Amino acid sequence: MPLIDGQANARTMPWRIAATFFFIAGSCLVYVPQVVTAQVERVADPNWVTPRTVDGQPDLQGLWGNKTITPTERPDSVEGRAFLTDEEMAAAGRQRRDSLQAQDDAPARRTTAGGQLGAYGSYWLDGGDGVLSTGQTSLVVDPADGRAPIQQWALEARAYSLANEGDHYRYMSTLDRCLSRGVPGSMLPAAYNNTHRIVQTPDHVILQHEMIHDLRIIPLSDHAHVNDRIGLWMGDARAHWDGDVLVVETKNFHNRGWFATSGAGRRLKGIPTSGAMHLTERYERVSETTIMWTVRITDPNVYTRPWTISMPLTAEPDYVVYEYACHEGNYAIPNMLAGARAEETQ
Repeated sequence: MPLIDGQANARTMPWRIAATFFFIAGSCLVYVPQVVTAQVERVADPNWVTPRTVDGQPDLQGLWGNKTITPTERPDSVEGRAFLTDEEMAAAGRQRRDSLQAQDDAPARRTTAGGQLGAYGSYWLDGGDGVLSTGQTSLVVDPADGRAPIQQWALEARAYSLANEGDHYRYMSTLDRCLSRGVPGSMLPAAYNNTHRIVQTPDHVILQHEMIHDLRIIPLSDHAHVNDRIGLWMGDARAHWDGDVLVVETKNFHNRGWFATSGAGRRLKGIPTSGAMHLTERYERVSETTIMWTVRITDPNVYTRPWTISMPLTAEPDYVVYEYACHEGNYAIPNMLAGARAEETQ
């Protein structure tokens, strides 16, 4: 099967196509575009049979990681291409590892008074040293250009928040404030803490995110969502099984969150959420070591059309998750605001 750029692909890629569907809104016929998610042979086991929990559900439990250098949106350097070649994947990994080694080998530098203190040293960072095993050029897989269809007002709101963080805490990242990375922000790769624990009971699925101790306790239920007047940082979720695929529908967000809170989100960092956001996530275990995670984002207040992120989650059975004690002793916010006030007096 050819790549989007027309070149022959060394990897045969089976595709699963979600059906196009229509619904009536008032007197208007609304079209929801097809979502095409690549299931690449290098991560999907054709002979895989999903194991069952003691109560008969597909077993997704365990620790799953998604650290990667694959960007959220497709860079201009690979415009028009959905996948890297094997050679490009290997080269990107080598370049990343060489860069990390150069940082470790660099001599210590003393910071002068009033200089830039920087942030974490490379010892503390664990953002991955390779692209996703699927070879995809971006986490965004729909639209076809690999870029989120963000409305102009949301881009302007983002720019204002990032430029005025010192004016008020509400312009700061909810991650910096130790509140929540939100949904789907809690699933997006970051510079460290990229592991997620899945626990199942007969009537709930629990997602524990290593970063900022976000926890989602999701009922397996068709009960109605909470009242539309209630908005939550991580929304109100309901889950059900579609065969062996876990489907999670989440709504009831408020308008005080950000879609992405870390620099890894690039252009999506600082994009506001709204009460109209509706997410449909799919978790499908395609091998012993891989879950394919896909989220369809619909928010007519912020985006010009629905769009999709998809990526593999890789089993990390030997990883150890420690408590993420973010808020205790967190002096960052008052210090940042105090620093901004001091700067204004100069």
